[in-house]
Amino acid sequence: MSTATVTAAVTAAVTATADLAAAAPDAACGAACGAAAGVAGAAGVAATVEVQCPQGWLAVCTPGDLTPGRGVAALLPDGTQVALFIDRGGRMYAIGNRDPFTGAQVLSRGLTGSAAGRPFVASPLLKQRFDLATGDCLDDPSVTVPTYRVRAAG
Repeated sequence: MSTATVTAAVTAAVTATADLAAAAPDAACGAACGAAAGVAGAAGVAATVEVQCPQGWLAVCTPGDLTPGRGVAALLPDGTQVALFIDRGGRMYAIGNRDPFTGAQVLSRGLTGSAAGRPFVASPLLKQRFDLATGDCLDDPSVTVPTYRVRAAG
């Protein structure tokens, strides 16, 4: 598959997701994460993972949607995509999903690991590593991705 074909496919997917966000922002966030905004627990309280965005705290998925070593993408109301991760110790991270080297929304699909005690995700395209806590690129200190506060609620 050519680079142009991949770029066109990614652009079409992002445009479709952005159109969904414009039409129904709350539905888009849940749909992008692959889950409803919350699932009732034993006590009837919703358990959600929330990301802090300019609009405030936004429920994007459930804790069960996050698996150590794998990322999940979520769409914010302004059309921005975030990549959510959880490590084996249960700490959650949220960074921008856009790979600054290629422009593709792919960081949620990257490989996770740690270097010198710093948790990172490696872009699945060109393999640059991004610190999950700070957003700093471990391979090019002049490049960063945005980070977001994330919490479990409910």
